Amino acid sequence: MRLKPLFLGFVAAGTTGFATGNAAAAEYPARSIRWIVPYVPGGTTDIVARIMGARLSERMGQTIVVDNRPGAGNNIGTEIAVKSAPDGYTWFLTNPANAINATLYTNLNFNFLRDMAPVAGLIRVPNVMTVTRNLPAKNVQGFIAHAKANPSKLNFSSGGAGTSVHLSGELFKAMTGINMVHVPYKGSAPAIIDLISGQNHLMFDNMPGIIGYIRNGDLRALAVTTAKRSAQLPDVQSVAESVPGFEASAWFGVAVSKGTPAAIVTRVNREVNDVLKDPKIMQRLTDLGGTSIAGTPAEFWEVHTMETEKWAKVVKASGAKVQ
Repeated sequence: MRLKPLFLGFVAAGTTGFATGNAAAAEYPARSIRWIVPYVPGGTTDIVARIMGARLSERMGQTIVVDNRPGAGNNIGTEIAVKSAPDGYTWFLTNPANAINATLYTNLNFNFLRDMAPVAGLIRVPNVMTVTRNLPAKNVQGFIAHAKANPSKLNFSSGGAGTSVHLSGELFKAMTGINMVHVPYKGSAPAIIDLISGQNHLMFDNMPGIIGYIRNGDLRALAVTTAKRSAQLPDVQSVAESVPGFEASAWFGVAVSKGTPAAIVTRVNREVNDVLKDPKIMQRLTDLGGTSIAGTPAEFWEVHTMETEKWAKVVKASGAKVQ
């Protein structure tokens, strides 16, 4: 007989919690939202967040502040997001490094898939195999020949250890048998500057961050890393045309700390998906090489999980290490 009041008490408490969550969601957002981008301004993650953030601010009636928190191969910004209050007022710009770092680092203070909650996918973009203009190679085969004739004399840069930019280079090394030195930066923007100057030789940067430099002639694109050519660079081959089986791309999305009310996650997911239906926004993202990966939180987490498994194999096979 005592079970009945206890059960009713449990139901009442659960109902209260549900009602509280719904009330918070009904008022959400009541203040500005911080969107953590784990890289310096100017790179692809920053560009995507600012394009999306400006439109989402208009729709949601509150300022969305892009908070750049670079360092430690994406992990400084990630840990800040993991430890943030689960109230929907701190978003995180997820990217391939979150999948790669799960294997590349052995001493992380968090488990991304366990400690974060998915909200929405944004876009997927190719990386572009790009060289400084004073390098003699004009295509992928020419670069491979040049690298083999100059073992350990070439370097490839990235926006940080553990990024898709870094691992694209490691995958290329492993599949071609060439030897290059990895030079990590605290973001793609400074790495591109040194690539233009000729201090570095090669970079596999995300298309949105580097396509402008390719189009104006500052850099030379040798190939895109997706299996097929990109409509944004139709005359540029894919790496797979010279290195069969090679494929890599970058993807971006929104996540929040675990425990964020489901009603808030649903609201943000709906807003993001609606913005990705906006022809003007999608045209801007398409011009940068992006294709939408809008969908449910579960669908985005499936992408994240599959990418985590894929890059774990690449990290182990290539022997990539954080220096």
